[in-house]
Parts: sequence; C-alpha cells; structure tokens
Amino acid sequence: MSMRISRRGFIKLGVIAGITVMVGKLPMAYATEMNSGVTSTDWIGRDGKVKYRWDAIRKVTGQKNFARDYRAKDIPGWPQEQAYAFMLKSTQADRTFEGINLSLLGDELQPDRLVLQEDLIQDGLNIPRDTGMGSEFYGENILVPKGETPPIYGHPVAILIYKDFDRYSAAYRRLQFRDDVVLYGEETGIKPPKNYGAARYVRIGGETPTSPSVFSPYQDSAIKGVFDGNNVVWPPEAIAAPMLVPSLLHKERSGGFIRALKKADEKPEIQRVAMEHADAISQELEAATHNPDKFVLQRQGFSQSIDPSAMEPDNCNSWYDASTQTLHILTATQSPAGVATMAADLVKNSHFHPDVKNIVLLTGSTVGYGSKDYSVYPIYAMAASFYSGGLPVRMANNRYEQFQMGMKRHAVEMDVAISVDRQSGQFEILKGTYSCNGGGRENLSVAVSHVAVRGAQSIYYFPKSDLTALAMATPAVEAGSMRGFGSLQSMAITELMVDEIANELKIDPIELRRRNAVKTGYVNTQGGVFAGDPRNIEMLDMAAKYPLWQNREADKKAYEAKNPGHLYGVGFAHVQQVYGSSGVPTILSLEFDAQGRLSMRHCVQEIGTGGTTSQQVMVWQALGKAPDYVEFGVTEFEELPLHTSWADQKQQDKLAKTDPYWTPGLIPDMSSSSGVYYIGFGTRQAGKFLLENSLWPAAKAIWSEGYGGGVMNSLHVTVEDLRVTEEGLTGGGMPPIPFEVLAKKAHEMGLITGVAVHAYSSWQWAEAEFDIPTVGSRRLPLDALAVKYGDGAPQKLKDRMTTGGYDFIKRTEAFFPPTDRSGADPTTVTPASCIVALDVDRASGEVKILHHHMMMNPGKMIVPELVSGQVQGGTAMGIGHALYEELPLYADGPGDGTWNFNRYHLPRASEVAVWSQSADYLPPLSETSPPKGMAELGMIPILPAVGNALTHATGKRFYQFPVTAEKILAALAEEDNA
Repeated sequence: MSMRISRRGFIKLGVIAGITVMVGKLPMAYATEMNSGVTSTDWIGRDGKVKYRWDAIRKVTGQKNFARDYRAKDIPGWPQEQAYAFMLKSTQADRTFEGINLSLLGDELQPDRLVLQEDLIQDGLNIPRDTGMGSEFYGENILVPKGETPPIYGHPVAILIYKDFDRYSAAYRRLQFRDDVVLYGEETGIKPPKNYGAARYVRIGGETPTSPSVFSPYQDSAIKGVFDGNNVVWPPEAIAAPMLVPSLLHKERSGGFIRALKKADEKPEIQRVAMEHADAISQELEAATHNPDKFVLQRQGFSQSIDPSAMEPDNCNSWYDASTQTLHILTATQSPAGVATMAADLVKNSHFHPDVKNIVLLTGSTVGYGSKDYSVYPIYAMAASFYSGGLPVRMANNRYEQFQMGMKRHAVEMDVAISVDRQSGQFEILKGTYSCNGGGRENLSVAVSHVAVRGAQSIYYFPKSDLTALAMATPAVEAGSMRGFGSLQSMAITELMVDEIANELKIDPIELRRRNAVKTGYVNTQGGVFAGDPRNIEMLDMAAKYPLWQNREADKKAYEAKNPGHLYGVGFAHVQQVYGSSGVPTILSLEFDAQGRLSMRHCVQEIGTGGTTSQQVMVWQALGKAPDYVEFGVTEFEELPLHTSWADQKQQDKLAKTDPYWTPGLIPDMSSSSGVYYIGFGTRQAGKFLLENSLWPAAKAIWSEGYGGGVMNSLHVTVEDLRVTEEGLTGGGMPPIPFEVLAKKAHEMGLITGVAVHAYSSWQWAEAEFDIPTVGSRRLPLDALAVKYGDGAPQKLKDRMTTGGYDFIKRTEAFFPPTDRSGADPTTVTPASCIVALDVDRASGEVKILHHHMMMNPGKMIVPELVSGQVQGGTAMGIGHALYEELPLYADGPGDGTWNFNRYHLPRASEVAVWSQSADYLPPLSETSPPKGMAELGMIPILPAVGNALTHATGKRFYQFPVTAEKILAALAEEDNA
C-alpha cells in the first residue's frame, strides 16, 4: 500500500515538468523525532526562565530520531521489505576509469543489480544540469563513464544494489579498502572541471566613513573575470560573457555580490571604471611601500580543508512506487526544497519521466553544520530506486565513506595587503585575493568565495578596498556550505595581520583596533551600512580591562619562570559575523482556546541549535504563556495559502499590487544563523499581535468592570504599559491577570483568538496594509495575515473563517524590499572578541590551551543557556581548526577512502580548556533590542586569537593553519639556528 498523496501535512512546491513536487515532515516525527503535539510545560518556569531544553528529555533518552534511524518498514505506507545499496568509488583522479572487478564476491555475493554510468545514460538519468543552481552545481555525471578520468578523488563509479541486508553487508565488507576492484587505464593527469568563478569588488570611500561611496559594488558594479587556465583575465582586456544568475544564489548570503555581478552584465562599461579604480589602488599601494610615513603589510595565508564531523553521516531512503507513479524520498537535509527540486530535475529528462507524476520528500531531524545543505548525496539513492525492482533503497555512509565523499570546508589561499598611516594608525587600503578550493564539484563554492571576500574587512573600516574572490576547481573532495562559510578563513588572516601591524607601529593591539573599528553608520566594503549600533568600541574597552589581557606580560614572566621549557602566550582577536541571508521567510500560526490552552504550528526545524526551545520562549515573553501544543517543521499552512516564484523588480511590483497570495519566499532553510532573529521575527510579531488585539482589550474589559469604571478608570493605561509577569499580564499599576482568565474573556468578547503570519526579509522587512475586522486598518511588517475569532464572535465573522479555519485577510497594499536592496549584502552582524592563554612546550611543540574568554554582543538573549552552548561548541571547533584538524587535499586525502577519526584529530575536552573557559555578554541597549544570530560566530574569534597567542609565546608568526607542533618546532629551530 502506498502513502496517500494529499496536501494535508505537505507543502506543494509546484509542478516541475508535469511532476507535482511536495515536501513534508517524517510522519512519525510528530510522536518521536520532533515530539509535536500535546507537551508538558515543565521545561519552563512560571517566570519564563528555561529549566532545560524543550527537547532535552527526548535527546538524553534516545527518543529524538534522525533520518538515519529509519528504514522502509518504519514509514507508514512504505513496503515492509527494502533493498540496500552502496557505491564503489575511484581513489585515483589522474587516469581513466575502465570498469570494476567483482570476482572477489564470488557467485554468492554478486549484486542483484549493478548500475554503471552507461545504464544511467541509456535511461536518461544524469546529474541535473538545467537547475536553478547552475549547470555545474552538482557536477557533470552521477557516475564516471568508462574511458573518462574521474574529476574528483572519491567519485562514485558504480552502485551495487542488494535485496537482502546480509548479502549486502558481507559484500560491502569484502570490497572495502580493496584497491583492485576499480580498474584504471591510461594515465592522463588530473582532469578537474573548469574553474567555477572569478569576481572582484572595488570600493572607493567618500570623504568620511559615513559618506556615500564614490564607487562601490552596491551602487555601481562588481568586476567579472574570465579564466585562462588558472589565470584570471579582467576587463577591459576581456569582458566576460553574461552571467546566468542561479536562483539559489538570489537568496544566498552572497546574494548581494551576485547582484553586483548582474549589474556588470547590465552595464559592462562600469567594469572599465571599476578597473581604473582598482589600478589606482594598486598604484597607491605600491607608492605607500616607498613612503616612510606609510606601512604596508603583505602576507600569504592558508586555511585548511576540514571535515564538518557532524554526528549523522549522509543517508537517504528512496522508493519509486509505480502503482501511484510516485517517487518517495526520506533524507537528512538542511535544504528540503533543494532536494525536492533536485529530484524533479533528475527525473524530468529521463525515460522514467512519463511515468513519474509525483515526488514526495520527507525530512527529519539532522545536524550538519551546513554539510547537508544542497548535498549531492540523495541523487545516488534516488537513481538507485529506479533499478531496485520496486523496493525502497537505503544508502547510508559509514564514517570512512563520509570522509571520502562528504562535503568539506573550503581550503583557502589568501594573498592580502593592508596599508596604514604610521602616525595615526588609520587603515587606508585593504587589497586581497581569496582563492577557495572548491574541489571537483561546484556546489556553493562561488557563494563561499564571495562571503570570504565580504568578511575580509572583519570589524574595520577601510576607505579603499580591492577584493578578489576565486572559486577554483580541483580534484579535491567537494567543498560546500559549512559553519563560517568563508568568512572564518578570511577574517582570521585579517586579525593576524592587525596584530602584526600593531607590533610594527608599537601601538597596543586593542588600541589599534579602536582606531579602526566600524562605528554606527560606517559604510562596509560592499557599500552598504551595518544595521544598528555595532558597539565594537564598548567591546574593545571591555576586553582591554580583562585581567587575562591586562596582566599578560607579568603572567608570562611568572609562568615561564615556574615552568622551565614552556612558553606562555596571550592572544586577542575581535571579529563579526553576519547572520541571515538575502531572502529569509518565516511562517507560523498561534492560537488559544477558551480554557487558555495555547497552540502553535511553526516552520522552524530543530537542527541542534535549540530553535524549538527559543521560539516557545519568545511566545512566553509576548503572552506570559508557553504553548501547550506545538508542531514544528511545518511546511503547509492552510490558513495562509501562499505561493512563490522568483520575480525581478518589475514583476515584484506588479505581484505586490495584484496578487495577495504571492510572496518572494515561502519557508526558510535552517542555515545562516537565521533562526533567532529572522525566523523568530514572525514568532514575535504573532505574539505581539495577540497581545495588542486579544489580551489587551480583554484586560481592559476586566480592569474596567465594577462601579465607576473599575480600577482602571482613574489611571491612564496604554498598551505600551503592558508587562508580562509570572502572575500574569499587568502594567500601569493594574493587578496581574493570568493568561487563562484573559483567554476566557477574549473568547466571550468574540475577539481575535488566533493569528497566522508570514514575514519576509531581504535585509529589510516587507510590509503591508491589512483591513482587519474588529481591529481596523493596520500596517504591519508582514506580507500575509490570517485571524481566527473567539467563541463569542458574531456569526458574520465566523462565516469568514473559510481558509483552514481562519479568515485570510487580503492585504490592501504591500511593500517588498527592492530587489537591489540585497546588493548591500548582509547588514545584520554580531561581533565577538576572544582572549586566549596557552602553553607551548619547547621540546615537543605541543600546545595546551589554558584559558579562553569570549565577549559577545548577542542583543537580547532569548535563552542564555543556548547561547552559552553555541559558544562552547563553536569554541571547540575553532580550536580544532587552529591547532589540529586538517585533511590533505589530493591523492593522500580522504578521497582514498581510508580516513576516519583514528587519523583525523578532533580536539578532546582536555584540549579545549573545557573547565577554564568563560564568557561575558554585552547587555542589550534596551528591552526592545532584538536577538542576534550567533551560532556561526561562536567558532571564529578563537582561531586568530590562538594564532596571536602563539606569537606572544614564541615570537613567531603563523599564517598557515593548522599550527601544528611540527610547524612550531620548525619556527623555534630557526630562532635557535640564528
């Protein structure tokens, strides 16, 4: 029996090539993985303080399930039997693939079906190329054709399918690590794809840091390069062909830079102007090297390839049900819409296309640190499901396979120059080239290279900048989305250089940062302005007073005297990280019944950050009540029957006026640290709406009861006076009223008792006018709204509740941020500082982290314990990047299939100073300050802080990560030999 296909519980993404594409949550997730439904509120106190995570009990007792935990028999409607598949992969990338030798398996373990690229080509199944992500996004072929050289180490060459687990397991174990199964031919040398992209961003600042730019990518254009081999040719020598802008990148964190490149297509002559400015910057930089009043520091840096090391390796179950002409998929992904459209793009040019009418994707909990964002992995299971004789197919990496094929963090080579005025210490020019090694599949390499360039300025103002982003193709294992997304690599080198400049100019490192830190209204290297007050100076002042920093010289002398043969060092770094992307939607519904039971359905998915906890805390902060019933990861809201499509400015303006059901983005991906501010924005708006239009009028009615207008009559109380307390709603001197009492009154009065909202941001929130019964006309930072009326409402209002039980309020006027608004690139940032103390053993070169202290400006913290957890986990990842974790890129790297944690050094608790870490957080500027995204930021500042601490300890500077014991010993040996 096949799963019944309906819109209930699913979101219909649309029809692609005649195939209906739908996305939903894992059916069993409501009871297990997400624990949606009626839930205890014991996890939160009456005062709104969290006792433990909402999902804590499920996590520690093993009730939180991941997609990897499921087999076909666990999924309602799927068959009880299933097939299993694994891939053989090429460990060579410099000779042709000529076939496979399965003689080791004997007769008894031969696969029930062997799939080669020739089979896929015959059936029209291959890597989706005409997708919204670009033709090379997922590579060129699913498997390697015979006679061709694999473009990447670890590229799959065959899929082996078994209809029983025992034979599958035995065959897999017999073939693993064998180098005589995949057959090779002629030695050809490496054959990676063409390089992925080259762009250059030039800015000439105005008279002051807050003046409009003379020239910038935001207001003018970027420069597009073309590759001649691995060399880049820039205009005017070569004007690049028009760039096809992938729809994915319209909403990526690099979306603003992509738009700057699109402007280059529209006005190619501007590229010539940009090149003239770039040449002038180069000449000025060269002149500064000969000017005794200037100092120019030029350095080459390297940030290594690392593995995300997520708990759950890649996995996918796929089943083609011919009886209903439906392709079912269950996979671990952070980008459900991407997988669903990938499936349609895979099938639409195949011989199976006429038979496939529906695609249904189910997703569950996962943790990937970005590594499951637009992964190629599900393609292999989907392709296999057409060759399994009607059985579902399960494919799941073990740890060796995950190292071999899982996406990595980009290795980045950086060539950077900073010029500074010696007398004032003011930075003048930042010029850098950031070459990101994307490996043998493009994936998000172009976006990562742009974000690396965008992050290079760190917290500093540069009047002039010339920044080059290169996304290079090599045979290394594919690199893609990962925590830090390029800016980790580029900001670390900038911070190391700032310390070296301070040493040259004999200025205290924190003082030099004060002189150059971005302040309110300063223009960034893209030509945009960061949102709000960055508060960098406050944070630097706080760091300067911290005892670990103030006493560093005295502590060094005392420590080294007490510990002969050991060197002591303290290092500091201050960075900022963007959160959100250039297109983030949020959607939810929130309602209560007459007994005061509160229900919430929400789009947020739990990926380990505690999003399901923080969204509920936001509801308590608005209403004084946590939900009694919750459903997370919701993708279909009948209350808000919206649809979406990409639109340019002209189309957007038309749709905003004529189609109240259109929105630029429907549901969010869980990426870019967008949860607490961007996705939570909708939660806060829904709570505020019910507070103002339900609880407030109900409270007024109660406070006005009795003789002479009640206890409220003699005082002037407004909605702005309201405050939520553990006793209930109060304010303006009024007695607290419990939520349950207010809910009963709101229903009696027929007030609005439920609201569904949709909001959309592209570095600015969409707004719309709504004519709301019982409320009137309101302009809200929402683009869609539906309401539900209480039990006592008149019948004419109840008759309006025909859309999923709600009254959908068609907007009368709408404003969406101009499409060029995203050209400013990210404007929401979170800053953080880090101070590290460490010990270097002169004899072994080994480093011991003694203490680290983080300072952060998180805005209003919703759940401080979750912030602390992100800082602790991120700090451990940063230490790993600084000192331990590294993957060779090519022949001896993970693509050979022999890498696991026995060879890959993840830091242990003893190596991250787990018992001697601390943190300080700036208090919010006011109670209305919003929360800031910070999950990615948690790992960044400690990376350069460790580098600067090593310099303080050894007197040597390190620009190549990781800084291993061998590198330290070599540097110390140079000193000894000198």
